Amino acid sequence: MSQQHSIVLYWHPMSSATPVACALAELGVPHQRVKVDIKAGEQHKPAYLALNPNGKVPTLTVDGAPMFEALAIQLWLAEEYGVAKGLWPAAGTPERLQAMSWCAWAYVTYGTVLVRLQMATMGDEALRSAAHADAAREGLDGLLGLLDERLAVQPWMLGAGYSMADLLVASVIGYSVFIGAPVAKHAHVQAWLGKVQARPAMSSEG
Repeated sequence: MSQQHSIVLYWHPMSSATPVACALAELGVPHQRVKVDIKAGEQHKPAYLALNPNGKVPTLTVDGAPMFEALAIQLWLAEEYGVAKGLWPAAGTPERLQAMSWCAWAYVTYGTVLVRLQMATMGDEALRSAAHADAAREGLDGLLGLLDERLAVQPWMLGAGYSMADLLVASVIGYSVFIGAPVAKHAHVQAWLGKVQARPAMSSEG
């Protein structure tokens, strides 16, 4: 059974903190929110850097102890609260291994190529390159093909039921649509993404 923790989310709207806000809503976790005005540079103040040395959002404190990095925070929330709610596989199961793998795939493998596309199309002028953008889109297309194959044989990331793995992976895939990833070329991914984004928790202000 999950412990009762005092949880605070340090966030900013429409940022990397958004998936964490959605995860908290999906899991129904009571928490407080502290808005960090990143446009005013509050994330670089010493008090905030003491919680998150990266000087970015999100940060989550658990009974006063800080965590940073959206993936780490979401995995902790899934393990701490998701198992009891049937939204995350139990430890020691094959499904847990798949959940961890695909969440890391989204943030690390897919995310790395996505950053290349973002830099080539939206970065500083010196970094922009049509050739690099095309190469990144091709790389994303191949990775989306892997995800499409998985979703062609099952409706959700881990099988028959929705889980936090769907929320985590879809958060990255959904953002990549905005950057220009060729998600629309993959029908199963597109349909699955629509189902995940239609969940009430995904519209939580984050």
